[in-house]
Amino acid sequence: MSDYLVKASSNATLRSVLKSVGVPTPVTLERAQGAYQERFLEGQKVLVGATAGTTASAQIDVALESTGANVERADTPQPADDEKFDALVFDATGMQGVADLKSLYAFFHPVARKLTTNARIVVLASLPQAMESVSASAAARAVEGFVRSLAKEIGQLGSTANMLYVEPDAEDRIAGPLRFFLSDYSTFVDGQPLSVTRAGIMPETVVSTQPLKDKVALVTGGARGIGAATAQRLAREGATVVCLDIPQDQDTLEETVAEFGGTALALDITDDNAPREIADFFKDKFGGVDIVIHNAGVTRDKTLANMPEHYWDMVQAINLQAIIDVDAVLSDEQIINEHGRVICLCSIGGIAGNRGQTNYGATKAGLIGFVERRGATDRERGVTVNAVAPGFIETRMTAEMPFGMREAGRRLSSLSQGGEPRDVAEAITFLTTPGAGGVSGNVLRVCGQSLIGA
Repeated sequence: MSDYLVKASSNATLRSVLKSVGVPTPVTLERAQGAYQERFLEGQKVLVGATAGTTASAQIDVALESTGANVERADTPQPADDEKFDALVFDATGMQGVADLKSLYAFFHPVARKLTTNARIVVLASLPQAMESVSASAAARAVEGFVRSLAKEIGQLGSTANMLYVEPDAEDRIAGPLRFFLSDYSTFVDGQPLSVTRAGIMPETVVSTQPLKDKVALVTGGARGIGAATAQRLAREGATVVCLDIPQDQDTLEETVAEFGGTALALDITDDNAPREIADFFKDKFGGVDIVIHNAGVTRDKTLANMPEHYWDMVQAINLQAIIDVDAVLSDEQIINEHGRVICLCSIGGIAGNRGQTNYGATKAGLIGFVERRGATDRERGVTVNAVAPGFIETRMTAEMPFGMREAGRRLSSLSQGGEPRDVAEAITFLTTPGAGGVSGNVLRVCGQSLIGA
């Protein structure tokens, strides 16, 4: 369903009228097309700055070197009147106390009005809990508040600001996350932090193009929607993809996988024998699985006072228990290969709650607990476990919402519009790549910095 305000705002005259009456004027968001490209910032102007004593600057230079960007460096920028920047990167990993926060002002204040439409800002800070002093920990955590607030100021341009928390000695793992946040693959990810740690092992070779070549992926709930978009996106990066969905949707499932040469697996994930069947299928056919996307899920909304017991039971069984059961078999028997990637579909409903969704909210919050605990295990084999939490995404379900609810979902974000299924697919795809090996136990929101949640 098209967004009438995005369409209207693309017309200069209508945009002026809408602004004059205080109506949001969301810009058309730039979304990358096709598979990853090495030189994805070709010709774009990127300004890089840093505090004193930083630890990540050298790796930032390495990450930007092959992107095709025109890189300028200035700790205290003095831009020309007509100068514009497509991206800003600031290394704040050297902060040791509150006084060092002034460097954020010194770098960003002169260029705050110098951003192009759909610009990208990335700030790197030290992992607060890894700091030796209280003041250094406070300064590092303060950076997040700065980034979240800055993101709200630039969202009207379709621009985003995100950050990376970097654990000491994990600087060599920032290239993949930095490239993702600087790209138009991260269009609907805004105001979000990711933690990069040195736990676990990274692949010996990390490539920027076709990073999923020779990888085998499972996408549950893959017949349509976000699942289908994710499967197609993984295949575009070279993965062999198996889509699982209920037998009742087998025809749709077959049509979906036919588009990219995937394999259909018709199976009810809540069946008692489903974990065993999935494990045997991948072990016998592929010798294991590299990527597992737990996307299958349902909603059965009612206020708690009016909720039938079978609504509660169904949502718990599909959205949470089935994931735990399948993962237990795949991980215990090491069906998940070394450097495997497990991604769960969470929701901002599991972060902030939602009226009429006590059953759904419980399962999505439960997945956060699962990911945080599971993300700390199996790291000696290089396996990472993360979650993606979509916000308002334009789907068949949201198209059927009452007008008022749909408008609130669209406008209550920094970007003043809803996302698309491919936005979620892009975040998932990034987390499956070898370059995301330093990211585990994270919950990445894909919500355009919705006001709902944290």
